[in-house]
Order: sequence, then C-alpha cells, then structure tokens
Amino acid sequence: MSPAEARLKQVPADMTEAEWSQRVNLAACYRLIAHYGWDDLVDTHISARVPGPEHHFLINPYGLMFDEITALSLVKVDLDGNQLTRSDYSINPAGFTIHSAIHEVREDAGCVLHLHTPDGTAVASCAEGLLPLNQTAQLVTWDLAYHDYEGLALDHDERPRLQKDLGNKNHMLLRNHGTLTVGRSVASAFERMFHLERACTMQVRIRMLGPTAYPIDQAVIDKNTALLNNPDRQELRSTTLVWPALLRKLDRLDPSYKN
Repeated sequence: MSPAEARLKQVPADMTEAEWSQRVNLAACYRLIAHYGWDDLVDTHISARVPGPEHHFLINPYGLMFDEITALSLVKVDLDGNQLTRSDYSINPAGFTIHSAIHEVREDAGCVLHLHTPDGTAVASCAEGLLPLNQTAQLVTWDLAYHDYEGLALDHDERPRLQKDLGNKNHMLLRNHGTLTVGRSVASAFERMFHLERACTMQVRIRMLGPTAYPIDQAVIDKNTALLNNPDRQELRSTTLVWPALLRKLDRLDPSYKN
C-alpha cells in the first residue's frame, strides 16, 4: 500500500473519498505551519474547498492549536458561514470573512492560506512592500497583490474590495496584517507561502544589514518572470515533488493529522 493509499484507507461513511483526501491534506498543512513556527496561537486560518459543485470549504475549529488539528476535526461551512458538520467549536468570524471572499469568486481557489508571522507582517507593514531583491523574492513579486488594512476582518462589506485587490494573483500582502496565498491545491498554496515567507525574512535581514541592496538588472527580473509565469508547471511541481516529500516528513514526525 502506498503512503497516499494509507492516508485514505479509513474514509468515514458520511463523506466522499475526495472530501476525506482534502481533509487529510489540509490537516497536514496546519501541522506543517506549526512545524515551521508560522502559527499564531489559535489565530490565522487555512481553508480548502470541498470538491464538488457546492462552494463548501473546510476551515479550522476556532480554539484548537494548529498542531492539534486532524482531518476529522476540520469544520465544513458554506459561503454564508453555516457550519455543515458537528463540532464542539465554532469558526473564527474574521477568518470566515477573508476566506469566504476568495472562495466565492475564485473557482481555482482550492486552498487559501493566511498567516501573521513576524517577518511577513513586518514587510506587509512597510511602505515599500516586498521587493525583487533576490531569486526567492522573484518567485513571488510578479504574482503579488496588496490589500489595505481596514481593521479586524469582521465586516463582510470588505469582501468585494479584498476580491478586487486580489484579482487573479496568488500571493497577497495584507497591509499591516499579514500574508496570504491561494493555490489550486493545498500543496501549491503551501509552497507559495513558503516562498513568500522566506522572501519576507530575507528582506528583513537585508534591511538589517543596511539600506542598500546589491542591484539586479531589470532584464534579469523580466527573464525570471517569463520563466515563472506557468501555473500548470508550478502546480505539477507542488503536487508531485514538494508535497509528497513534506507528507513523508510529517509522517515521521507525527502521523496523527490523518485521524
């Protein structure tokens, strides 16, 4: 039995194999966020759309730490915020506002990932934003959107502005707030966040060294943008190379996410 088959062997009777697979991958993503130290107590959120015609998505139960989340504990909601599965926990209303906005208009949003890390939030709070100072940043900056801070995301009236600002981009800096990525799959949303967070950390460290970064010719930046603007190739890399390796790491550390 392959590792993927082992992760899916105990599909609950009340859900499809496709939903269970999405639950397992999303729970794994929560555990990986905790592993990399990107979590923020019980706050921030990752959501994943449930495969099917309905715009239902899975999100964390509000009150569990990320390293406690399992496939079965994830809460399924609709675009109106109704919980469709039983849980001892509710969902974070601010998380619902942000994630429902994106799932509502982006058919390709299989997963939406939002964080409040120190370096990501630091760069999001700087007027210059994220600059293409190095190769890692250039994986992101060509596909990066910005959304101005409007306070705690409790007002559903903010959703159209968030949708407009994101457009068809897959990385976003929420000004004075944090980072966000979108992927067709949990795998690609996570890999995008890995590069976005690392680029932010690199920029913070560069600025600590002084105000001047070694310049990169614009022609080189344009060359990299042309090479990177291939979403099909990126999705294939995320799902077939990066994500299976991350799941193997997680299985060695703690396989209980699959429960």
